[in-house]
Amino acid sequence: MKRIITFLFLAAPVAVFAQPKMITQATITTKTTIVAPDDDDNAPQTMNSGPDGQEVRVMRFGGDGETKTTTWLKNDLTKTFSESEMGRTTVIRDNTKKITTTIMEMMGKKTGFYATDEDQEDMRKRMDSLMKARGNQGQVVTFGGGGSGGPANYNIEYKDESKKISGYDCKKALIIATRSNGKKDTTAVWYTPEFKLQGLASTGGSLGGFGGFAAGSAGSSGMELLNGFPMQYERNMPRGRKMTVQVTKLVTDKEIADKEFDIPKDIEVKAMKDMQNGGAPGTIQIRDRN
Repeated sequence: MKRIITFLFLAAPVAVFAQPKMITQATITTKTTIVAPDDDDNAPQTMNSGPDGQEVRVMRFGGDGETKTTTWLKNDLTKTFSESEMGRTTVIRDNTKKITTTIMEMMGKKTGFYATDEDQEDMRKRMDSLMKARGNQGQVVTFGGGGSGGPANYNIEYKDESKKISGYDCKKALIIATRSNGKKDTTAVWYTPEFKLQGLASTGGSLGGFGGFAAGSAGSSGMELLNGFPMQYERNMPRGRKMTVQVTKLVTDKEIADKEFDIPKDIEVKAMKDMQNGGAPGTIQIRDRN
């Protein structure tokens, strides 16, 4: 008599995602809104004296307000133009050459600089050392600056929620960042699983347009781990502020001319490493109050 043995394998449910399409050319319009409590100190700028008595303008941002950005993507090139009540900024990123060029228009003046990924990484290390020496009392971000606290570890929780944003069906996810000091931050994201953008993890944000620090080697934000492209995300910020970023328009079927990424010839663009020491007259520092 033959004995037939049937093996039953019980497997835990596993989420299976379709691979999103990779898009290499697009124009994205994004709106970033930061809402601050009524008692939040939002002084736009102060005047300090540098080590040699020169005038140093310290711009503070991160209070309430709205910033609109337009980003152009074509293969390994991206360009982001941002405009707010503080000024206008253009950031051009070449992912092949690993170079980020930033042009800032503030108080009627234009300043241009470029930085390699190595330059930005070196600047971040210097700023981290400075922050530790000062006891982490406020984060000063100069041109090409970075953050402090070291890289974070990210975990994504996908939720069974959906809604439509700017014509795209989006799903919800939570990006949980665990910092080196053990602190956890959660960003709620609505993303479209239809596609991802080549070399562009997200658009907008609290630093969008002010130096292009998020480009190149600025480190991970966790957005690049999403199974799609973020169309909206919300983040709680210090002192009770809340930031909301939303893509208001996304065009993928229109050809973008190569000249869109040309560096303007009416402005002198210097190397960031020649500007970051803060000793030149009229140096502009940006204090990120995040």
